[in-house]
Amino acid sequence: MSPTKTPLIDFSPLLTAIADGPLEAWAKILPKQLEEAMSAERWGDLPGWQLALENLPQIKPSQIDLKDGMTVGQASDCDESTRQKLRETLMGLHPWRKGPYNLFGLPIDTEWRSDWKWDRVIPHLAPLKDRLVLDVGCGNGYHCWRMLGEGADRVIGIDPSGKFVHQFYAIKHYVSAIRHDVKESPTDLLPVDVLPVGIEQLPSDLKAFDTVFSMGVLYHRRSPMDHLRELKDCLLPNGQLVLETLVIEGGLGDVLVPEGRYAKMRNVWFLPSVDTLLSWMKKCGLKNPRMVDMSRTSFEEQRSTEWMHFDSLPDFLDPNDDSLTAEGHPAPIRAVFVAEA
Repeated sequence: MSPTKTPLIDFSPLLTAIADGPLEAWAKILPKQLEEAMSAERWGDLPGWQLALENLPQIKPSQIDLKDGMTVGQASDCDESTRQKLRETLMGLHPWRKGPYNLFGLPIDTEWRSDWKWDRVIPHLAPLKDRLVLDVGCGNGYHCWRMLGEGADRVIGIDPSGKFVHQFYAIKHYVSAIRHDVKESPTDLLPVDVLPVGIEQLPSDLKAFDTVFSMGVLYHRRSPMDHLRELKDCLLPNGQLVLETLVIEGGLGDVLVPEGRYAKMRNVWFLPSVDTLLSWMKKCGLKNPRMVDMSRTSFEEQRSTEWMHFDSLPDFLDPNDDSLTAEGHPAPIRAVFVAEA
């Protein structure tokens, strides 16, 4: 079976759409990248993820809402037994971290209230209508759907997790179903995809996207300066970067480099102060960088749920002082930055 077309995952419309134009250089190498990423040798759990997609019950949504949330269909589109089968099948892709979603009256209460982050970000965006958008580290693509709901011409999310890619295509299967009454392939009418690749696999100096998002990624990179340059290289001149990351309180030059874990995460490398990150962005050639939002992550925004039953934020903090992580570092503060290329 072609790696660009597996059960309910079809990358071929995207490959055709980007064969000419600003993403042509990437289109030439992307099929090989997808072949390597979608191999059973890389993902031992791949057959189970594919089986979950194959077992999705057939339901046609009567409506979708990508603008004010992520709602597909309504409860009256299926009976309770079908909805229960849908729940059991989607649980086969546990854990669900980004959301929430509502599918046919089934609420998927994800670990993160990603809609809250979107509400904080969207007032500061250049309008997404008719723009080519890249979402780096997009997880299961929740924000990609919201970007499409804002009128983006095409949205491409990238995330190296194969399970998240399958979660995205489970959702896309149902969003596509509302378009089955048209002659064209329904996937052609949904210019949004999530690809199992990392930003380092994109051609250097691509300069193709109108808007690039990197939300919750920077602190996982061993070299934050390299990541900022990679993001800038993806942008057209005057394109907009939207960066959301963990920060610490402090002044210019202040950076937390956890020697061990941070909030029980092993792969956290650099947490800069706001002024330090602004300085890094300027040094990388980004224009007019500014911090537009800052918030302390709450237990209501990140927590364990029945759709993500592993440890979450309440377990990552000091049980006697929630202003500190379990290791004694400052508790997570998230800030949103925007800049232009």
